[in-house]
Amino acid sequence: MLRLSITFSVQRASFAMLMAAMLVWSGAAAGAASSGWPTDRPAQLRPQASTTALLAATLTGAGNRIVAVGDHGVILLSDDGKTYRQARSVPTRTMLTTVFFIDRQTGWAAGHDGVVLKTVDGGDTWRLLRQQYGQEQPILSIWFADADNGLAVGLFGMALRTADGGVTWREVKLTDGDAADRHLYRILATHTGTLLITAEAGTVFRSEDGGKHWDVIDTGEKGSLWSATAFAENGVSTVVMVGMRGHIIRSADDGKSWQAIASGTTQSLTDADSLSERELVVGGMGGTLLRSNDGGRHFVAVPGAGDAPITALVKMPGAETAPLALFSLGGVLPPLPRAALQ
Repeated sequence: MLRLSITFSVQRASFAMLMAAMLVWSGAAAGAASSGWPTDRPAQLRPQASTTALLAATLTGAGNRIVAVGDHGVILLSDDGKTYRQARSVPTRTMLTTVFFIDRQTGWAAGHDGVVLKTVDGGDTWRLLRQQYGQEQPILSIWFADADNGLAVGLFGMALRTADGGVTWREVKLTDGDAADRHLYRILATHTGTLLITAEAGTVFRSEDGGKHWDVIDTGEKGSLWSATAFAENGVSTVVMVGMRGHIIRSADDGKSWQAIASGTTQSLTDADSLSERELVVGGMGGTLLRSNDGGRHFVAVPGAGDAPITALVKMPGAETAPLALFSLGGVLPPLPRAALQ
């Protein structure tokens, strides 16, 4: 079996393709076990783990710890947003692309080879719940409503549902027709409980019943929507989505309708987060960093982030003056002082 390393131009490469770079192999059928498969080998403790390509990050449910995941099964933890340590035990060294916590202790991570991991100690140790050798549909986003019920999505319309905390999963079909096999990038819940999934070709999937039924919404955009953030502005459920070529769209009606927002950049945008009711920040390729102080209606560029492709961003635990934690294909980036966002 051969794992290929592909060099991308970060200025031109699709972030989704960076996340979904496949394991190329020969000589064995998909689904066949192999002692040499990355899924079967635990992640190594790496002296330079903080320089590993990191693809997703989140705060634990209590907002007291940052958890970031990436290549080689690396999972990094930080309780202050400044110093990071590697998780003590991760049972796989395959690429991880998504992480989600429902409370201070309980979380899941997922990625290539259909891998799903779970932690019940705040990310220090993890156990393997699911794997599919050679699956060419990596999981790109995972979300849980509670300790039992969750969804995971990925390439070519793949959607999975669990009702037992991730131990078992079944495939579900979100829709029929042309949108059925579109890449699914990010699941999130709004403040009303509505579920949204960002997808390719400017498509948004929307469910008001916990994911049992989905509406397909054409936002009018043509490029892929890679990430999103949801927040309540004056009690109104508001969502901002970001994606290819600097595209930003905003909804002020819980994801039913969308308006294009000028970003001032053609760099692809990879992540977004709401720091307060009206303050948002967006990261992207080429070190692009944008901020909005009016609930996502207008954005301006933030200088000083460097030129590394930003893959994830998280508000650090602590006071309102806490800086922003940034992650990239080169690992952990220097935190951005909160004053830089004013």
